[in-house]
Amino acid sequence: MFLNIAAYQFAHLNNREALQSELLTFATERSLKGTILLAPEGINLFVAGEELSVRELLTLIKKLPGLGDLTAKESWSATQPFTRMLVRLKKETIAFGVEKANPLHTQAGRISAKELKAWYDSDKDFILLDTRNEFEIEVGAFKNTQHLNMHTFKDFIQGIEEKLPEWRTKPIVTVCTGGIRCEKAAPFMNMLGFENVQQLDGGILKYFEECGSEHYQGDCFVFDKRVALNAELEPTGHGLCWDCQAVLEHPRAKCPRCPAKSYA
Repeated sequence: MFLNIAAYQFAHLNNREALQSELLTFATERSLKGTILLAPEGINLFVAGEELSVRELLTLIKKLPGLGDLTAKESWSATQPFTRMLVRLKKETIAFGVEKANPLHTQAGRISAKELKAWYDSDKDFILLDTRNEFEIEVGAFKNTQHLNMHTFKDFIQGIEEKLPEWRTKPIVTVCTGGIRCEKAAPFMNMLGFENVQQLDGGILKYFEECGSEHYQGDCFVFDKRVALNAELEPTGHGLCWDCQAVLEHPRAKCPRCPAKSYA
């Protein structure tokens, strides 16, 4: 079994070139695969491998200045979901384009998975805003999800500006896969003037871990060979069309949008 981790932490990272070389060597020597993104604003990583090696990598990263509180979301798979090990230097941990829309500059409120479940259980009046792309939401989403029909995360900027007059004072909870998109989306909404925004702490994967599938319909899309996870954080056996991002019934199924192709 392979231990899969997803983690991020916003922090001011210095000497990123040296850190890039160190982490790539460390991970490669332990046969780890995945992607680590290093930006001036922090780190974002998806890595899988033998359990001891993954935990050694986490220990190393948490010793770096500003990254001591990094917390990883864990799941297991029978196969390696990544094909190679990459450590890349980026301008942002996730591309958004608004410099101060992150927790280093602008804070947003947080709601835990159990609190969100309690809101659903009590029929609380609130807006659940999914900040993922449209094709991800098609795989699964929370009950009564609102979204902005996005093709990329940068589409969020214009889409949410159009909602300001209607949603300014309403209770809003933003959600995404593991939490990192909300770390930018929720502060940006505060900057625009939304008055009651909270982000789901840890994202959908943390909700699955603590609350299972209650109030969630379908699976959760992930950006690796597993394609989608169920509420038990297990791969669902779906495939993916790498041209149009359509999720397929199984890895070699023909894509309904690209009928001449199939994908492993």
